[in-house]
Amino acid sequence: MKTDKHQQHTADDRHLVIRPSILYFGTPVVLVTSENEDGSCNLAPISSAWALGQHVVLGLGSESQTAQNLSVRPELVINLPSPDLWESVERLAPLTGADPVPMSKREVYRYEGDKFSAAGLRPQDAQEVRPARVAECPLQLEATVTAMTAGGAGLFFTVECEVLRVHADERIVVPGTQHIDPAVWSPLIYNFRHYHGLAPEVGHGFRSETARAGAGAR
Repeated sequence: MKTDKHQQHTADDRHLVIRPSILYFGTPVVLVTSENEDGSCNLAPISSAWALGQHVVLGLGSESQTAQNLSVRPELVINLPSPDLWESVERLAPLTGADPVPMSKREVYRYEGDKFSAAGLRPQDAQEVRPARVAECPLQLEATVTAMTAGGAGLFFTVECEVLRVHADERIVVPGTQHIDPAVWSPLIYNFRHYHGLAPEVGHGFRSETARAGAGAR
């Protein structure tokens, strides 16, 4: 009898070949604020974001209001919520700032013009860009778009952003330094459509500056 080679296992291999519907394998959630055509602010939860140096890369659906805004007004704030804000994030999840709602979204999403109020969050003036910060978020990154690249047969954009200014709640900063304290700060993690915070630390990288700062203080 023939056996599918992908289902063959050795005694020490417990891996299965699967095809998940989504690949959010533990990614940080960010709330992106961008400027609408009328000068108002759009607020959107994004679950595809990663940082490299002073740059952040976002993945956005091509029909999203955020993508439309950034293509013509390339300023934004990338706000990082803490785990206790997950309900506010989830209140935003079924909302879109696109009016009319694109056909492909109408079964799931509905239009909302004031997303800050809908989420129970407060806008806070930015200093380098026009869109507002989210006051409740412990980390806020003011940024500009440097490149937008279409992908996925036109279904999404990869958006490269340069961070201009970082605002950090004083409670998550190592006193007397420019460092975020990883023992205090915990991002909201989107793990296969479930929300999580960070588990306790198990170790640190050899380039950790906060670990060295802590050792010097002892």
